[in-house]
Amino acid sequence: MEEKEETAIVLDFLPNGYPLEGKLLPIAQAIGTKNYTLLQLVPRRGIGLKLKEEVYIGSGKREQISYIFGRLPKDKITETAKMELKDFITKIVTEQEKKFVDFFNNAQPMNTRLHQLELLPGFGKKHMEEIIKTRKEEPFVSFEDMKSKIKAIPDPRKAIEKRLFEELTEEVTVKIFVA
Repeated sequence: MEEKEETAIVLDFLPNGYPLEGKLLPIAQAIGTKNYTLLQLVPRRGIGLKLKEEVYIGSGKREQISYIFGRLPKDKITETAKMELKDFITKIVTEQEKKFVDFFNNAQPMNTRLHQLELLPGFGKKHMEEIIKTRKEEPFVSFEDMKSKIKAIPDPRKAIEKRLFEELTEEVTVKIFVA
């Protein structure tokens, strides 16, 4: 079972709620910082939230958030939230580079025909084989290390960012980074 989110980053704040739903309930679209769960949060009365603001949503006393309305459906993500999400993903992949480089060092076949590495945009069988061959000699230590050891590889940082964004905003059958 995944741990509950303790904090979330505000991706968009709709002080009057969703325009076409008629309810004037203020809502914040946010992403959990631990499991990258997309959420809809209802702020306390009179509280305005700013984009990129980190808010506490754990089980203790919440200063800004009244309650968690639920998960954010993919079809309700606003364009503003999508843009903020891209910034959030870039920041996360940069801050947690080791975790994502370790994905390349440890990725496994999913079945006889498909490898986890092939789920990354731009990565096919040839890239996968090259990565596996190279990591056997010595594990990768950074994205730069990967690019220097494997010449024709697509940018691994960009591929991870793109895949994370897809898993959060689209219906994908297999998730590798998002719970």
